[in-house]
Amino acid sequence: MTSSGEVSLSRVYFRCVACRDGGFAADLRLGIHSRYSVEAERLVCLAAASWSYDVSSDRLEEFCGLKIGDTAIREISQRRGAAMNAWQNSDPEACREFRASDGEVEFTTDGTSVNTTEGWRETKLAIFSKRELGEAATPEEWATRTLPAPKVRVAFAAIEASDRFGSRWSQWCRRLGILDTSNITVLADGARWIWEEQLNHLPAAEGMLDIFHAVEHVAESARVVFGEGTAKATQWLDSGRAAVLAEGEPGLQRQIAETLKQVRSQKKRASLASLSAYVANHSHHMHYAERLAAGRSIGSGQIEGACKNLIGRRLKQTGARWKVRRVNRMAGLCSIMYSDLWKTYWNAA
Repeated sequence: MTSSGEVSLSRVYFRCVACRDGGFAADLRLGIHSRYSVEAERLVCLAAASWSYDVSSDRLEEFCGLKIGDTAIREISQRRGAAMNAWQNSDPEACREFRASDGEVEFTTDGTSVNTTEGWRETKLAIFSKRELGEAATPEEWATRTLPAPKVRVAFAAIEASDRFGSRWSQWCRRLGILDTSNITVLADGARWIWEEQLNHLPAAEGMLDIFHAVEHVAESARVVFGEGTAKATQWLDSGRAAVLAEGEPGLQRQIAETLKQVRSQKKRASLASLSAYVANHSHHMHYAERLAAGRSIGSGQIEGACKNLIGRRLKQTGARWKVRRVNRMAGLCSIMYSDLWKTYWNAA
């Protein structure tokens, strides 16, 4: 089966007279390791990374004239996904473009739950990228500024324990040629496992709490203290956002302290105390004004989008329930596509 349809051919089978092992030399020369050509498998994987196996079968026949059943599509994409994981973790070609590129190194990571035969499991995703500096901006200009898109990125994902996943970060630094980890910015939400693994494996890196998550916590306290949709809640959120962007933790702590003097409700005071503890835990991850002035990123939108489009779009479809090993293989396939390594992998296949 080729990308142009089914082709029948005859070729010579060779057998070693000593060990009795054998094979088709022509198949090896053409890169055919099954009844499907490399280009046919490439199309199959492209479809399988986007749609369910049965929908992929329909789309391949409609768009390419390839009649391949959903069982064969699953076998091919799973086998190739495992091969892509191995290739990305070992072949220098997977790192060549990243090493050759210039730009600020950003690292961002998060997780999203996937329904498996073992229950809902968190699929962890991480991205190394390089981005050129943008124009300097003030805190007031934060929402309207535009940063350059990443020049290059390498993504990897898996269902595995936090410590095991975190141990891969420093390994990837060495592979990507990042010799001084103090030049890395870790951009993430407030998940405890992320910052614990950052201290364990990238302790010299600069940490940055995603500004959107920080503001979400401010908004939640504004709703509890002043009521959903009220003018006072909006005013408190606006002043809290401005304080966070301009001064980081100290500015917001002053606003919280002033508000605590005015409220007596235990529920409201508890919400403000929770917000105070949250920003205190991330006090060294909130120097937003400095990064804005330097033209650097203060958000982890890249990983949020990847969790939705790389993992969620394929692995969280309605009714889907995966074996863990198959999640990891499909995540490997999707990561290669997201990392812009698709052509590099298939050229070497």
